[in-house]
Amino acid sequence: MLSSNPTLSESTFAGLGRRADVVTEDESMSIVGATNKTLFLLLLCVGTATFSWGAATSGASYTMGLLWGGAIGGLVVAFATVFKPDWSPITAPIYAVLEGLFLGAISAFYEQSFGNQTAGGFPLDGIVVQAVGLTMGVAASMLLLYRFRVIRVTEKLRAGVLMATGAVMLFYLVSIGLGLFGVSMPLLHSSGPLGIGLSLLIVGIASFNLLLDFDLIERGAESGAPKHMEWYAGFALLTTLVWLYLEILRLLAKLRR
Repeated sequence: MLSSNPTLSESTFAGLGRRADVVTEDESMSIVGATNKTLFLLLLCVGTATFSWGAATSGASYTMGLLWGGAIGGLVVAFATVFKPDWSPITAPIYAVLEGLFLGAISAFYEQSFGNQTAGGFPLDGIVVQAVGLTMGVAASMLLLYRFRVIRVTEKLRAGVLMATGAVMLFYLVSIGLGLFGVSMPLLHSSGPLGIGLSLLIVGIASFNLLLDFDLIERGAESGAPKHMEWYAGFALLTTLVWLYLEILRLLAKLRR
């Protein structure tokens, strides 16, 4: 699934600053509000992922419907949210629900394929648990690095991350296009050193996108963006976390091969 995160760009909050005659303090975006909205969206996503996971592991006939419905529906809702941020109080929860359906089903398939293997006598169960744990660890680490300004989001860093993210999106689009003609991108699915290296690079790019998310949310709150941007910020962070989780899951699968 194409899940690179273009949702928070340099122009996201452009023109949304507070006007004293229109937006009051209580009606403007805050970091606390954006955090609460993000947590709520994560709970929705985890809830529907749990349902979809149960359907997939029990062999329910509608599992593929959940997977593709969540993937395609989530993509459509994501584009709608990007183009109409003021819809985000409605579209962001819908996106979280649909993305959860997709994640639960795809995670179950990864677990069934790679969760019961051994290497050198050591068990390698729980690929999904490992992926979730690593995603949470990376997100927490990037938040600390941002909070204490260990890594500062400069214009050069922002431009570099956005260019790298665009390159990844283009790579995935080419891969999808070639896949329609039965041609696969070897590096994308290869479990060799180059394939693993590519996955590590993409995981790194996704991680640095979190820094851009944190920075733009902070600047949006400082500029007094409208309240609905809290939902948009939560949607953007969820998009990055989904992308990061999927890439970590892919990386772990390659390592287990």
